Amino acid sequence: MTQNLINHGPKIALFEPDIPQNTAAIIRTCACLGAKLEIIEPCGFMLSDRRFKRVVMDYMNEKDIKFHQSSDDFFKSKKDQRIVLMTTKASVSYTKFKFNKNDTILFGRESAGVPNEVHKKIKDRLKIPMKNNKRSLNIASSVAIILAESLKQTKLI
Repeated sequence: MTQNLINHGPKIALFEPDIPQNTAAIIRTCACLGAKLEIIEPCGFMLSDRRFKRVVMDYMNEKDIKFHQSSDDFFKSKKDQRIVLMTTKASVSYTKFKFNKNDTILFGRESAGVPNEVHKKIKDRLKIPMKNNKRSLNIASSVAIILAESLKQTKLI
């Protein structure tokens, strides 16, 4: 049984994504779970990239994706909304955090995360706990974990 798409709910934001296959997988995850996606440009690839198209298949619906020309544009559009940053540099686990229905959950660039000035603008910074000596999860896996937890906590799925 399929569920209706979420009209109000968490939004996933990607900061200057640079791996087309990951972004495409995230688009599919958001489409299947009914979450809006926001992409902060510039991207490190073109949407016409064959690697992107191979993974995104027919899940690409640009009306469900909002593009921001820069991080300044992104933050201006969020001035009265809560942004939650997922980062390996955080000290708080996502399992200890109370998500709200309209949160925007921001994920950094695969190769570099987000710059320090972005870290400083965001109060709520979370991590996914990992075993010692492990650097990071794939961003598409991280988005799926956090989006599922957010939807569960807010009873949207």
